[in-house]
Amino acid sequence: MTSTAKRPYSGVFPVAPTIFDDQGELDLAGQRRCIDFMIDAGSNGLCILANFSEQFVLTDAEREKVMHAVLEHVAGRVPVIVTTTHFGSRICAERSRQAQDAGAAMVMIMPPYHGATFRVPEKSIFEFYRTVSEAIDIPIMIQDAPVAGTPLSIDLLARMAREIPNIRYFKIEVPMAAAKLRDLIAAGGDSIEGPWDGEEAITLMADLDAGATGAMTGGGYPDGIRQIVDPYLAGRREEAMAAYARWLPLINYENRQCGLQAAKILMKEGGVIGSDAVRHPLQRVHPAARAGLIEIARQLDPVVLRWGR
Repeated sequence: MTSTAKRPYSGVFPVAPTIFDDQGELDLAGQRRCIDFMIDAGSNGLCILANFSEQFVLTDAEREKVMHAVLEHVAGRVPVIVTTTHFGSRICAERSRQAQDAGAAMVMIMPPYHGATFRVPEKSIFEFYRTVSEAIDIPIMIQDAPVAGTPLSIDLLARMAREIPNIRYFKIEVPMAAAKLRDLIAAGGDSIEGPWDGEEAITLMADLDAGATGAMTGGGYPDGIRQIVDPYLAGRREEAMAAYARWLPLINYENRQCGLQAAKILMKEGGVIGSDAVRHPLQRVHPAARAGLIEIARQLDPVVLRWGR
């Protein structure tokens, strides 16, 4: 079921981790509890199968299983963005069409890349996104992330927004993200429906000041990110600044110490899920880093630490 939320989508759309058991198998019951917690904690929407969801350790069959399980369980309560990134234009288009048919509100896609050196020129990037857009009717979010190693110029992004019907949202998480957001909004005008922040909200205040209307963060404490984004979008910048100062130590610890494991660690500590396992060759963070994350979080009393208790 597709969400009834109205566009333009804005607010806090955190990335849901993919939940495994201690043997590394999918835990769909835990996945559903994870989703329920994230909605209860105030997520305006969700994103699944992103890099912070460990999409790169899932088989295609597992991706589909997680996608259908989540979309059926959400049942339209909030909009869900499905990451459909793939190097192949046709495969990415097929993934995106499957996501739309299953009830996704939007798809998020990085530009084509593979390894350290396989890149394509701007002409091919434009054609790649056009191919995907022609296959679907829902909006596309371009993920401009360092992991792709693909420079996306302001001119290219603005041109795609103007000329490709479904290119409307942009998650900017490259260095100097605020400057790029500001320039993109100026260049793209009304074609830029959703300029969004990413990278665990480490640059959130600067990005909001630059015009960001959405934040795609880790999934551990959407209630905390809402304390920043809500007042800012309501015109209460000082309140947002104070909230950002409170939550920044935890944001920083997630961004710099625990990465994609932070949400799982907090969810396990709060009884949301049974295991915070990641799939090999990823290794669990050091116990001291885990303890440090939980120590900082406890001072803030996020919903995650009491949701399952």
